[in-house]
Amino acid sequence: IIAGDGSFTNKTILRGTPEGTTYIGRARKDAVLHYLPEGPPPATGRRPSYGKRAPTPEELRQDESVPWQEVEAFASGKRHKFRIKTLEAVLWRTAGASLPLRLVVIAPIGYRVRKGSKMLYRQPAYLLCTDPDLPVEQLLQNFLWRWGIEVNFREQKTLLGTGEAQVRTEPSNQHLPAVSVAAYAMLWTAALKAYCGGVDLPCWKPPKWRKQPESDRRLPTTGELLRLLRIEFWAGAMRPDSFYHFVTHSPPDMNAEKLTPSLPDLLFDAA
Repeated sequence: IIAGDGSFTNKTILRGTPEGTTYIGRARKDAVLHYLPEGPPPATGRRPSYGKRAPTPEELRQDESVPWQEVEAFASGKRHKFRIKTLEAVLWRTAGASLPLRLVVIAPIGYRVRKGSKMLYRQPAYLLCTDPDLPVEQLLQNFLWRWGIEVNFREQKTLLGTGEAQVRTEPSNQHLPAVSVAAYAMLWTAALKAYCGGVDLPCWKPPKWRKQPESDRRLPTTGELLRLLRIEFWAGAMRPDSFYHFVTHSPPDMNAEKLTPSLPDLLFDAA
């Protein structure tokens, strides 16, 4: 199952999807769709490839005669209920008459910037799926998981510096992004294996003003994983005892210990 945004929902992708592959992508709200042709073939002439005109995604969203249905899916750390409308087996001339599609309309989701503020709404989403028989719950969940790819791109560019390394030769320019992606994947694979195995990674506690998750045990962020990796590589070579006080909680009635400035500690903090 492949999920893509609106730029990939085109003739080349839809008609060139390999066998055994399902594509789920965004669609325009004014996309012209058709039902499958109905009735027996005519006595003379060729049977029409397209049936009657179906409502556009925006018309389907505004059609009050079609009820909304609730579908539950996981997103942003917890399960949400989404309101959707769907049309099974519709045709789009861009995809061709031999490829029936499924249209899914997702209602805008309300949110508040802060507690007690005005309710705001995001934009509705319109999806086309090349497998009309795919369950709606699975279709929606696979599309929501696509957001992880966007987070992947952002973290590799901002935290790992993919594309910013100063290399000179053409092979280096070609191989560096692949090495960066592989390192990112290995970092998260190791973290997920440790998390699923019940290992609590020794991440630093977040500040009190940061919103805490509902459960104490959570996945670390990529920044925390990179910090742990640096500690494992550099702490032993510099001064291991300099990190002991991070995990030692002093009694509340004691004054904080005055730290002696240390050049290795300052270099490590700057890195």
